[in-house]
Amino acid sequence: MQRVSLLPLAFAALGAASTAQAQTQGVSKTEIVIGTIQDLSGPIAALGKQSRGGMQLRVDEINEQGGIHGRKLKLIAEDSGYDPKRAVLAAQKLVSQDKVFLVAGTIGTAPANAAMPVQFEKNVINFLPITAAREMYEPFHKLKYSFAATYYDQIRLTLPKLVKEKGAKKVCSMYQDDEFGLEVIRGAEAALKGLSMEVAEKTTYKRGATDFSSQMAKLKAAGCDLVVLGTVIRETVGGIAEARKIGFNPTFLGASSTYSELIHKLGGKGMDGLYATMTTQIPYTDEPSQPIRFWANKYKTKFGDDPTVYSAYGYNIIDIFAKAAQKAGANLTTESFIKAMDTMVVPPDIFGSAEATYTATKRLGSESSRLSQIVDGRWKVVSEYIK
Repeated sequence: MQRVSLLPLAFAALGAASTAQAQTQGVSKTEIVIGTIQDLSGPIAALGKQSRGGMQLRVDEINEQGGIHGRKLKLIAEDSGYDPKRAVLAAQKLVSQDKVFLVAGTIGTAPANAAMPVQFEKNVINFLPITAAREMYEPFHKLKYSFAATYYDQIRLTLPKLVKEKGAKKVCSMYQDDEFGLEVIRGAEAALKGLSMEVAEKTTYKRGATDFSSQMAKLKAAGCDLVVLGTVIRETVGGIAEARKIGFNPTFLGASSTYSELIHKLGGKGMDGLYATMTTQIPYTDEPSQPIRFWANKYKTKFGDDPTVYSAYGYNIIDIFAKAAQKAGANLTTESFIKAMDTMVVPPDIFGSAEATYTATKRLGSESSRLSQIVDGRWKVVSEYIK
């Protein structure tokens, strides 16, 4: 009888241990395991490798300083190749085999969207993905946290300022024919509605396009004096280069997807004058700001490459994680981390990122953006944050 009566207690204890283990997956007495899903072999592999480098730099700094409540950080990066199907496999490995505490800094909207259901099934947080899509915090989910002001808000907030400064009369748009491009054009339409204006002309292109002659000819014929670009790197360079070739020189404004040193490196002098929305400043190794210059050269010494804005994104993501994990206390669980994040106020960093705040109902740190412009072959911040 005694043996039988002890069995329920044994199963109950086993269940309690299992629950505790599930709550603290990726956390041991000596280590916190963080996963990240990056493009390390696909079309934006250069960006993925840079964001991974920035994350690793901050992980190493934290570990050199003793870790967080005595625990060292371990970063495991999986390659999505910028393919949603591979992102699902990466997420499955991270949450089931590597048993990560959370997945941080996943790059790209489609990979992040594909990976999230896999993570959420295992109660694993999707922490500050590198994408400006609204799905990163909407609809609300307790395991979602986002840092990037949306493409919609970036354009909605900054376009009116530029229209007034330039005295623009005909605002037009060229955008990628997908959800990303639509978010940009929706932001433009919302901005112009507040000015009692409309988008005068629109033209689109298919993802992967390389010829923009018909699009730029159409915008030139319409007399556009300001063009909103829902483009990424190659398409931005190709579109503006075509415009210059046919003598079409409106003011060009792109979302943060165009804010990259690759624009002026690939496009040369013709890219001068382009505006882009942004938050985190590009860390040039000869940057006048001493803290940024010091950080950029530290990165270059470690990895042998100049850092990019994606390096800074990765660094900041781990830094914010560390602040929240420190605040959560020695007993780190998913619930204690969420409780810490839901009262977080993240001050501006050395790269000039805006203050970010999180609450139990607010999962986007900041919706504010500022403007930068390519001047003499490099990006220069030209506005304060616009709210």
